[in-house]
Amino acid sequence: MAEILDGKTVADQIRENVRQEVEILQQQGITPSLHVLLVGEDPASQIYVSSKTRACEEVGIRGVLHTYPDTLTREELLRTIDELNRDPEVDGILVQLPLPGDLPEFEVTLAIDPAKDVDGFHPVNVGLLSMGKAVVKPCTPAGIMELLYYFGIPLKGARAVVIGRSNIVGKPMAQLLLAEHATVTLCHSRTRDLPAVAREADILVAAIGRPGMVDRSFVRDGAVVIDVGVNKLTDAEEVSRFFSSNEKKRSFFERKGYVLIGDVHYDDVEPVASRITPVPGGVGPLTIAMLMKNTLMAARARRNIK
Repeated sequence: MAEILDGKTVADQIRENVRQEVEILQQQGITPSLHVLLVGEDPASQIYVSSKTRACEEVGIRGVLHTYPDTLTREELLRTIDELNRDPEVDGILVQLPLPGDLPEFEVTLAIDPAKDVDGFHPVNVGLLSMGKAVVKPCTPAGIMELLYYFGIPLKGARAVVIGRSNIVGKPMAQLLLAEHATVTLCHSRTRDLPAVAREADILVAAIGRPGMVDRSFVRDGAVVIDVGVNKLTDAEEVSRFFSSNEKKRSFFERKGYVLIGDVHYDDVEPVASRITPVPGGVGPLTIAMLMKNTLMAARARRNIK
């Protein structure tokens, strides 16, 4: 039976460390600030931004939420970002994605001052990451690295396979693992014989966005499996297929009408893995914790505080 990698425990420690560091800055008259821009009324985005501002409050960061209707124009959004770039009291800027309508996400990302880009998505920060010089790193991959460190999972010389090549998770995940001297293979949906490639991994990171795609055929005995996916199942047949022997999940579905599943078929993989992250409670809590850490690091870097 695999050891469960509890992301909440790690996230709580990160938040507590950030809270203590913020307290030290406040004694010097500095309160780090994060400004979150939400355009439109997407329910999922509203939940995400509320959790981010709540986390700011818990660690002592000043969290400011800017909300706009989905009629906001490109010019108005870019003007707001420019104002925040020039405001010396602003340490972090985060534009909640996806943006509605025709608002240009890449142009918006480019508009954010790299020193205030706490998502780590600006091309300047992407380039610094590839050189091993980034101050802030994309939150989810950086959180996964913290999880691996916390549980003492050997990285040097390990074979790591990352399934998914997104700019948000897959690509930066590969860069961070390489920086720790792992031998990394970056895969995607068109990789030939993907299960065979995945079975080479000592550490397997699934971030492909397909519910339960990674089953036992992808995982060699004793591998560490990190599940980045969060997918909502609302179809009874799908729930039955993935959780036929999981009474707890099926009971939850009957009460709520949905159940969450990662990109990994947990019930199928858990018996052969040595360690595995659950969904929920694995990678998810780490993302916001790392956003808090990135905001703190940006505030210190802007003031040349070591």
